[in-house]
Amino acid sequence: MRYERNWAGNYMYQAKECHVPGTAEEVRELVSRLDQIKVLGSRHSFNAIADTDAAHVSLERLNGVVELDRVQHRVTVEGGIRYGELCGYLHENGYALHNLASLPHITIAGACATATHGSGDLNGNLATVVYGIELATGDGKLITLTRDDEDGLLAGAIVGLGALGVVTKLTLDLVPAFEIKQHVYQGLPLSKLADCFEDLFASGYSVSLFTDWKSSSFHQVWRKSVVKPGDESIGGDPTSCYGAVLSDDNLHPVPGYAADNCSDQRGIAGPWHERLAHFRMDFTPSAGEELQSEYFVARKDAYAALEALDGLRDLISPLLFVTEVRTIASDNLWLSPCFGQDSVGIHFTWKPDWERVSAALPIIEASLEPFGARPHWGKLFAMEPAKLQELYPKLPAFRELVQKFDPERKFRNGFLERYIYDETPSERAEDARF
Repeated sequence: MRYERNWAGNYMYQAKECHVPGTAEEVRELVSRLDQIKVLGSRHSFNAIADTDAAHVSLERLNGVVELDRVQHRVTVEGGIRYGELCGYLHENGYALHNLASLPHITIAGACATATHGSGDLNGNLATVVYGIELATGDGKLITLTRDDEDGLLAGAIVGLGALGVVTKLTLDLVPAFEIKQHVYQGLPLSKLADCFEDLFASGYSVSLFTDWKSSSFHQVWRKSVVKPGDESIGGDPTSCYGAVLSDDNLHPVPGYAADNCSDQRGIAGPWHERLAHFRMDFTPSAGEELQSEYFVARKDAYAALEALDGLRDLISPLLFVTEVRTIASDNLWLSPCFGQDSVGIHFTWKPDWERVSAALPIIEASLEPFGARPHWGKLFAMEPAKLQELYPKLPAFRELVQKFDPERKFRNGFLERYIYDETPSERAEDARF
């Protein structure tokens, strides 16, 4: 069994075979037996981070809930479960996760391994709620790391980029179930953010701005708010938002696309898992056939970074479906792009034209370099390894951790050799696979 392409269709995997184990013990046995192995999750990465020319292991059969701990308010799940598969179960049992990414289709383990995030000034990325993991390491052991361990290694292992082993279980912190309503506003000039950036993003539990860079403005503002006791089920938001006008219709963030696959808007209250994600689990997410890039800057630099990108509108706009801007709280996870700083993610959903997008990325990165922009590990970027490595002060400690858990280099691939170890990749050039 083989999976040849990622979900967006832009990347061709090179693995010769794909194993689909049904238990953690089968995973451990595979790791012990094989010389080279990489985990394949929901195939939502856009680059070579999960690729190998040896064997893939898919955890799609390991997608169950192991335990719901009502004392510690945590849930333990298997490594292949997707957010969309877990959320309904949690809600039925009175619980919620603190946040969700735009898509519910992605695996929890894969999202955490790449520091995938949602939005909200006070919301850390999705990996920040991981209390513990079970890991099949390169020496054929199943080990458990938790936040309570004195060595503090969990902070290095959660955003692990697939370098440390196969995550067979995760234990996540939970919060009580809650309801969200979201309102969408249209037409926010970029210049407004000079004065209202902090207030705007603090005005909701989760706030996203969308632009296609055809003008110096955001065509949509999505504001998701927690429904409090006594709130009306519809409405309750002002008709304007810092100059943007409340929409009476459901909208898709990509101009011209129907909103059928989007979560409900217009202030209609609903369960957290049906509102925090932008797209519904039972529909094709986002634009479908697309490319993606994302860069993270410190929140204090966000407006200046957006102004710099506004100067590249003529370059960006013809290649773009949409850009989304979100805030993410600081964390202490070693390879998280939000390590040590409250951050803003600037996300690009590109049209499927890799030749032109790959030519634009170095120009975009040069405009963001003064702000120390960190690229998303699972998306497309052009940054040289030496520059990227300078952005992560805990990278030397991470390399030591990898050596501890994978001394035989079973989980290495060309991506890790290039960006984590700055070595010449043993595989063919990454661009050849697009």
